[in-house]
Amino acid sequence: MANTSSRTLRLLSLLQTHRYWPGTELAERLGVSARTLRRDIDRLRELGYPVEARRGVDGGYELAAGASLPPLVIDDEEAVALAVGLQAAARSAVEGVAESSVRALTKVAQVMPARLRRQVEALRAMTVPAEWDGPAGAGVDPGVLTAVALACRDGERLRFSYTAAGGRRTDRHTEPHRLVCLGRRWYLVAYDLTRHDWRSFRVDRLAAPQGDGSRFRPRDLPAADAAEFVRSGLEMLPRPYRVEVLADAPAAVARERVGRWCTVEEVDAGHCRVRMTSDSLDWPVMALGVLGTDFRVLGPPELLERVRDWGARFGRAGA
Repeated sequence: MANTSSRTLRLLSLLQTHRYWPGTELAERLGVSARTLRRDIDRLRELGYPVEARRGVDGGYELAAGASLPPLVIDDEEAVALAVGLQAAARSAVEGVAESSVRALTKVAQVMPARLRRQVEALRAMTVPAEWDGPAGAGVDPGVLTAVALACRDGERLRFSYTAAGGRRTDRHTEPHRLVCLGRRWYLVAYDLTRHDWRSFRVDRLAAPQGDGSRFRPRDLPAADAAEFVRSGLEMLPRPYRVEVLADAPAAVARERVGRWCTVEEVDAGHCRVRMTSDSLDWPVMALGVLGTDFRVLGPPELLERVRDWGARFGRAGA
């Protein structure tokens, strides 16, 4: 039997080829039971496709009158992933890719069910792209991303919970302005109604966004655009440490033990170069401890001092 996604796609295709299908015949064509067919029909309805049912002995299913929909069966997360991917491709430096991606995004959005189309178009309209060779971002909840985008588009005040870099959680009440995709991270630029100032919020640290139903008049952003506002704020933060050590271990061993936190480059059969970037020097020291071999610090000088401090502390613990 076909998996659920491919079967749902086939079901929609069959509904398009005939205006009406008896339930028994449709189930037979798909090779499923009547109960499974009903679940698949409900799945299509959840995705926004107008499938009507006729009751009785000769009962069956048909697309609503006037409906002529292409077989595009995607869920909310897939719709967001599609929009994000095509937007990223639209900024590609490869000749022809950018223009093709814009056309593809426009066409795909047009054939989505209305609910998904509203989310994708809000995300597209409210996102300001920006080039930035920044660090990899943490995962962003697609539901959070689209909720924020819709609030930006509709000019609706937004409440959410936010966790700062230090771990402190606060409740925020904002007037959302724009989403910014900077490097591999997403940011919300908004006016904070409690602090009476503009702020940028990392979307991966934002939880439970909820519009409060009230509209607002847009304020003047104190920057050329939202991307510039986020970039200026990030440039004021402390620069992350770029750690580099020479380890007395084969590259394969280093990759197995600490590769998830760093990049490993082979020097020779028994040595490798380990590089990592961090806002703190403590976790690189822990990672190097997990390595379980001797190593020589190549930089930065602050890391050497931190290793000596940790070594002295452990030495005192065993005294």
